Amino acid sequence: MRNLIGLAVGILLLASCNRPEAPAEPPPATAAFSHAISADLSGYYLPASEVRIGNWSFDHIFVGQAQDFRSWEGGSRSETFGPVMLQFEDVTSPMVQTEIGETRSVSARVLPGAYSVTDTSLSFEGRSPELGRVRFEGTLDPAALATSRRNLGDEGVVVTGQLTVGDAPAQTVQLRWWAGD
Repeated sequence: MRNLIGLAVGILLLASCNRPEAPAEPPPATAAFSHAISADLSGYYLPASEVRIGNWSFDHIFVGQAQDFRSWEGGSRSETFGPVMLQFEDVTSPMVQTEIGETRSVSARVLPGAYSVTDTSLSFEGRSPELGRVRFEGTLDPAALATSRRNLGDEGVVVTGQLTVGDAPAQTVQLRWWAGD
């Protein structure tokens, strides 16, 4: 009986050696929203020079605080605010007075459909009715950002990247940091 069981086990082992390997599991899907930051990157990232797409002027990228990222990634989402968002102004719209000065009366805020933020990179994709698909891929300079934060902003370029809006060609943009009011 032992010989018969041993023979059966041996046959099963040999048979399994000839089987084709099971297909590899597909890699897990990348999360649409991710952040891995060890420093406070929050604030407004303003173009160092004007960036225009038709009648629209790129105004800023906003980056929130750690709790904004955790909340958004945990499923608590607003229709008007995200931990990363881009804003544009219609340069043909009338100027209006606000509490922080004059601004255009028509703007488009682009909330994230996907983002990835690290200490050295910022990737964003979103969509707005006014602009269509908006993408930004940028490299953040942590040393320049630290200097700008110590001096309360306006200390030069801290992010360099590519901005693509709708069907327009990608534009290289340089951004400086501002804490906001």
